Amino acid sequence: MLRSLLPRAYHRFLSLPVLGPIADGFDDWLATNGYTLSSRKDSIQLLRHIDADLQRHHVKEVAHLTHPVLHDCRRLILKTYPSRTGTVRALERYLITNGLFADGRPATAASPASILIEEYANYLHGVRGLTLPTVSNHRHTAQCFLQHLDGEGIALKDIQADHLESYITKTGQRLSRLTLHHDISALRGFLRFLAIDGRVPHRLASEIDRPRLYRLEQLPRALPWETVRALLRSMDRTSPMGLRDYAMFLLIATYGLRVSEVVAITLDDIRWRQGGLRIQQSKTSSPLELPLTNEVSSAIVKHLKRTPPPSPYRRIFMRMRAPIGMLKPTAIADAFRSLVRKSGLSIPFQNPHCLRHYSESRTIAR
Repeated sequence: MLRSLLPRAYHRFLSLPVLGPIADGFDDWLATNGYTLSSRKDSIQLLRHIDADLQRHHVKEVAHLTHPVLHDCRRLILKTYPSRTGTVRALERYLITNGLFADGRPATAASPASILIEEYANYLHGVRGLTLPTVSNHRHTAQCFLQHLDGEGIALKDIQADHLESYITKTGQRLSRLTLHHDISALRGFLRFLAIDGRVPHRLASEIDRPRLYRLEQLPRALPWETVRALLRSMDRTSPMGLRDYAMFLLIATYGLRVSEVVAITLDDIRWRQGGLRIQQSKTSSPLELPLTNEVSSAIVKHLKRTPPPSPYRRIFMRMRAPIGMLKPTAIADAFRSLVRKSGLSIPFQNPHCLRHYSESRTIAR
């Protein structure tokens, strides 16, 4: 409650012309999402300056507030209070969460390209059964290809092999050979989809050549098991964040899990009595049953005792800094790079997936 946060000054913020009606709810949202007492006070006190800027934009109430106006306000706050622009972002999250934002944009009909891409995504997921991350990658390739055609003024029915060659040449300037290999595979799939009902000429997909890849042409992205053990031993397990990160990296190293699979583990996936762990594989969307080792079980228990997930969340690994919420896979990559720097070990890889593979076989005792 705002009254308990600022007992002598709360009425000043409740009477703000624009943000006064939502000031109390905003403070409750900050408290619920794990912001400290001092952060809440700083955020509420900054509302006066945000409110004054909104009035200069002729915003009379929250219902008239739009994203562009709030972004302009953030740029102004950045000049005056550069270390407190997070308040504007927090306010934006609060307004979005509670549905208080005006759209601010006129309704427009979806473009033919966006309709086509959505149709293709539904086909990939519903007919071919691809996972959502894979569908997202294919969508991106299809969108880039359609944008290239639009820029060249080429209709789908007029596509020829040299048009595909020009797109691949342009794309190859920004992608590595391996990534270009995957991008062309996705483009082939999109062309096959378009050829189903004759929107592009048949057999067009077979006219594209992919870069040749050779097995073991690159150094293996693997670490010796002793290096993995040394990296895990170097972690600070006295802090809540250290316990969380240790449990995450131990899961990756022990079972070879992907980071997207680790962040998706919930309390319901751990079967304590049976000593099992259920993983929903992100690449195949199929469940995987694994034995719960004593080492992994102990790491998870210590993490949960120190930092249990707040209601209503069931995910085991959550954000440790406000706003509290579900952890993203990119956060594990950032934590891994920070861990490597602090450990002082010579590890050439900057991705936690190198923990999934190691150059020495080992046996895990349960």
